[in-house]
Amino acid sequence: MFKRTAAQAWRSRRLHSHISHTAQAARARPARSVVIASSAAATAGLLWYSFSTTIHNDAIITPKPEDISKSVQKSSTSSTGITEDDGSICAVIWGSNQYNVINPNEPGVQRVQYPVNASWLKGVALRDLALHERHAACVDARGDVYQWGDGFFGSSATSESEPQGPKLTLRGHNIIQLQLTESRIYALSASGKIYVIAANAEQQKAPPPKQLPAGTTSLWGPGWIWGAQGNAIDFMEITPKQKLGWGEQFVSISAGKNHLLALTSSGRTMVHPMNKNANTHGQLGLRKFDIPTSSSTDVVSPSRIPIELVPRVVADPFATASPFSRSVASSVPPSTFTNTDGIDDQHIRFSDALFEIPSLQGIKVSQIAAGGRTSFVITDSGRVLGWGANEFGQIGLGGNMTLNTIILPTEVVLSRNVPGSVRTRCIDISAGGDLTCFVAERTDGESFVYVDLLTCGNGQWGGLGNNLYSNAQGNPVRAKNVSGLREYNEASRTMSPILPHAISVSPTGHVLLTLDTQAHGGPGGLGRDLVVWGTNHDYQLGTGKRSSLPVPTTLERPEGGRFILGQRKAPVMDLTGNVWKKKVEVGQCAVAGYGNSIIYWKIK
Repeated sequence: MFKRTAAQAWRSRRLHSHISHTAQAARARPARSVVIASSAAATAGLLWYSFSTTIHNDAIITPKPEDISKSVQKSSTSSTGITEDDGSICAVIWGSNQYNVINPNEPGVQRVQYPVNASWLKGVALRDLALHERHAACVDARGDVYQWGDGFFGSSATSESEPQGPKLTLRGHNIIQLQLTESRIYALSASGKIYVIAANAEQQKAPPPKQLPAGTTSLWGPGWIWGAQGNAIDFMEITPKQKLGWGEQFVSISAGKNHLLALTSSGRTMVHPMNKNANTHGQLGLRKFDIPTSSSTDVVSPSRIPIELVPRVVADPFATASPFSRSVASSVPPSTFTNTDGIDDQHIRFSDALFEIPSLQGIKVSQIAAGGRTSFVITDSGRVLGWGANEFGQIGLGGNMTLNTIILPTEVVLSRNVPGSVRTRCIDISAGGDLTCFVAERTDGESFVYVDLLTCGNGQWGGLGNNLYSNAQGNPVRAKNVSGLREYNEASRTMSPILPHAISVSPTGHVLLTLDTQAHGGPGGLGRDLVVWGTNHDYQLGTGKRSSLPVPTTLERPEGGRFILGQRKAPVMDLTGNVWKKKVEVGQCAVAGYGNSIIYWKIK
């Protein structure tokens, strides 16, 4: 009886409330009409005043239509990577073109707002392509290296009306991979040799050939030793300091801001210092090595001097402390360079060797990755070791790690946020700037496999992908929308995880991820989805807007539909315009640059 009375009372209160609100709304309608009428009148008066009155506060500037179209290029053509006239393959570009990196044929275009086809790479498939802030380089189908950009041409760059496209620099060495820094380009050949050339054309002028020591002769002559045969530029081969085993060669390289990592076919990890700043945060993994003397005249075996690059945190522990905490004895920071006076570290011959990291001897490594000032390796058992700068937590050692520099390889634990019964193994790693991405494969006791993308570091512009803007993240977090994805596998008739096919992390904070949505899709699969997130100040995400995205988002084409990277057989030309082969297996590959992005056709 009590419950029935309470229900009736609740219904009566609800009915009374509805009637009261209806009555109040009816009484408020005339007042609202008066307010709307008065607001419309005020708006009309304001519009009449603004159109009939000229305010002489600032000078009136009427931009020309051609200037607007040059500064920001919008989408007026297709963005599929296939030309509309003859169906040839071509690249797709968007983002900043301030230094003529992604669109050298149109130097007046400062930004490309939407993804558009790039005619300057029409019919061309590449072995590799890399972007830096002011210059870029690629490897064509024949294994030759081409360079372009304002940073490459330097003072020889012409006016905006005369574009300068890719220029052949290093040829005849069968290059398969490139790594770019601000001043140098490192190239890995198919035979496992590593070469270095200057990023600027003026610094590539070949020096006069040096004479061999007295009483010695060479069948090839000094020009062959210094690479003058077939190349009119100055380049150098970087050789390992420790002897390689029988049949061992380099298979991968990865460059940071001032250091280079190299991996051999037997799993050995070596490092190369580019200049005196190569070990400011311990990213080398070692401190002492030797370099050739700049005054040496011996071509075959130049004299060498030992040097030591001490990390800043070791040389000056009070570098980030307040003046009150700094003692009188440490008021002057000590030098981090030892025995380097008078040595030019801006030349490509500052160091000519690769040195094996002592703490990694005996550890078989399957993958290497270098951030701006960090280094990472994945062991054959799926464990991750990282070292270098850690002020943003980019190594991923956890939120309780307060050290901003890690000078020795330290294990990165990726299983903190999962139950102990779940086995975690790292299968891929990508790093750029102060941002790091780990691809972790997780397996429970019932053989249930799924894949997570874990990110850490500086996510100030949304690069972490966890829907938050955080400038420091030491504990790797799970990126949304791309973690734990599964699809039906037609071959095994089971659910299989969707793996990231490729990840490109920009040093400026945006990420391009290609999902392998075609691996288990069967013959009807169209391609691989492209997912983007992070900073977007220069339209580098391809959304047509300049607002950053803190969560991975599937990119859509300007003409409609998802942005899917395709694969096909197509005729391929080199960058000289000659046909290399007529039926070549190629696939689209996304690269994140400095405020820009490009998709090119990569030879498989």
